[in-house]
Amino acid sequence: MSGAERKVAVVTGASSGIGAATARALAAVGYLVIVGARRVNRLEALAREIGGSARPLDVTDAASVVAFCGAVPEQLHVLVNNAGGAHGLGPVAQANDQDWAWMYEANVLGLMRVTKGLLPRLEAGRGHIVNITSIAGREVYPGGAGYTAAKHAAVAVTRTLRLELSGKPIRVTDVAPGMVETEFSVVRFKGDTERAATVYQGLTPLTAEDIADCVVWAVTRPAHVNIDEIVVKPVAQASATVVARGAGL
Repeated sequence: MSGAERKVAVVTGASSGIGAATARALAAVGYLVIVGARRVNRLEALAREIGGSARPLDVTDAASVVAFCGAVPEQLHVLVNNAGGAHGLGPVAQANDQDWAWMYEANVLGLMRVTKGLLPRLEAGRGHIVNITSIAGREVYPGGAGYTAAKHAAVAVTRTLRLELSGKPIRVTDVAPGMVETEFSVVRFKGDTERAATVYQGLTPLTAEDIADCVVWAVTRPAHVNIDEIVVKPVAQASATVVARGAGL
């Protein structure tokens, strides 16, 4: 894309993992990428690397979202709602209110706030919304009720949004990853790196770059093509709970 034609993309939760990889991948195909996250030092380094722009963003804070959206150009072509995550892994009988509240704020209300704030710009740019959900938005598993409930809600919001935007020039895609080796499990287990490492033992998990590939493919289809959903898992993972560890996959 030439300078005059360069399209603009926003990626939330871009300081690491899938968000950072997606920002790099979009920049590589010509987008001017605005990255948002709480860890500003990491964010600014990424923006320098890809020739983009960094803005502090906490999707659980309504004022932060308003300030972030106000700095986005009037025409926006891609929004990748990637911010979110899991806190804890335990049965409902031992559920932690604060963990559940954070997961809903980050994965559902945060997605709503950013999308709502940027919809006029997306319509002006004939844009594309890509929500990074999870196979946890389609399945449940013991100990995961708080996270799966939040991701099921995120999927419901995505599908509803597609209906509400019918007739408008905005595409909506849900990218639902399975096991991806990022900081996700470290965050879920609150810094316990040893426990986090066991999640991926005995198999080859997806990488953040694998998910970024999915995003770039979806947003670079012809303008009349909408990719509704992409569910992507490593070969060794048949479902959220069925994983072939030690099978050489």
